[in-house]
Amino acid sequence: MRSSIPKVLHPLLSKPMILYVLEAVKALDPERTIVVVGRGAEDVKEALKGEELVFVLQQQQLGTGHAVMQARAHLDGFSGTTLVLYGDTPLLRAETLKELLDLHHREGATLTLMTALLPDPIGYGRILRDARGELVEIVEDREAKERDLQDVKEVNGGVYAFKTPFLLSALEELRPSKAKGEYYLTDLVAVARRRGEKVLGFRAPDPTEILGVNTRAELAAAQRVLASRIAERWMSEGVTIEAPETVIIEPEVQIGQDTVIRPFCYLRGSTIIGRRCTIGPHVEIVDSRLADEVTVRFACYITESVLEKGTTVGPFSHLRPGAHLEEGAKVGNFVEVKKSRLGRGTKANHLAYIGDALVGEGVNIGAGTITCNYDGFRKHPTVIGDRAFIGSNVALVAPVKVGEGALVGAGSVITKDVPPGALGVGRARQRNLKRWVAKWMRRKREG
Repeated sequence: MRSSIPKVLHPLLSKPMILYVLEAVKALDPERTIVVVGRGAEDVKEALKGEELVFVLQQQQLGTGHAVMQARAHLDGFSGTTLVLYGDTPLLRAETLKELLDLHHREGATLTLMTALLPDPIGYGRILRDARGELVEIVEDREAKERDLQDVKEVNGGVYAFKTPFLLSALEELRPSKAKGEYYLTDLVAVARRRGEKVLGFRAPDPTEILGVNTRAELAAAQRVLASRIAERWMSEGVTIEAPETVIIEPEVQIGQDTVIRPFCYLRGSTIIGRRCTIGPHVEIVDSRLADEVTVRFACYITESVLEKGTTVGPFSHLRPGAHLEEGAKVGNFVEVKKSRLGRGTKANHLAYIGDALVGEGVNIGAGTITCNYDGFRKHPTVIGDRAFIGSNVALVAPVKVGEGALVGAGSVITKDVPPGALGVGRARQRNLKRWVAKWMRRKREG
């Protein structure tokens, strides 16, 4: 990965890849989950804080078999099934793991491992079967080249179900490889065959599930698969996604029926989107709540905000944390809203900044209006009453209040409260200086 970050903590759709593996395992309701950590162990523990896990340290990284050896003390006396997985296979599904375990228990197998058919098996151990189709050997990729096994497309998926007593005793027979001095878990297949134990291969219905992540390119490929799965799920539940290959929807996002997601949208975090909304194109929404029939137009960024029914945002709008638009409110192009509440039917259609403000119902906020909420030391509030009219290019210097039904003239700098129903004007009297331009041009020519 060429990274200072432990591989399993690299994010996919904003979640560390190991969390996808752990979530799939958690759905099986295991008695205990053991995580073997090595490089970056403390970072991994910190990232998984709060999960019910047992951590085991692999001080030296001497292979997959050696990693499992470190967990032996936590498996002693356990007579059930031990499932072993890699932490860098985030595409595994709980349903597939359950199918593997069902086969393992139904057939009374000692060892069942997951396999897959890959069109390009390079980098994966090959599965060899005998004439009866029984699994007899796993051949590592390097050895497969030497033995001319390039036509074998069935590969080892790196997921194993063991009878635990067999696993514990068989680990004692593992020997380090001559090439790298590592202990390979795959060698337990040969141990089981020598002992006459039943070994099964369970072929994953979707070969992408076994794909590991070892490079940035593979990380991107895994994210594409996850994003595609999520998009397919929402489309099956009644959401229109016009160009799903361009859309990223993170796992915790919720979307209502008949909502339309247009191209190049990124829906992140705990975002909830209601029914019959239209989102995009080119929109990013983070940890926000949108009610029914909300429209978010081109090139908007919305984070930690609330949009009530029938609100419209954009194009080119920025809703920062704490923005709350009540029913029917409109925020238009190049408008920024931060920690402010806009009442029902209020409009700020263009070129405005609204920060730390409480704006009533039916208010018109003209182009170029800003709330001057920061004095260099503290933030101050602006309050605008119902049905007030704020003209263009107005600066409201907080703390300040504009009363219900008041009007603020264009170009005003308002530093004092405007009473309800009053006209507030705060600008210098206009002066027209005759022939001033001609004199100015003459001076300019003369240098």
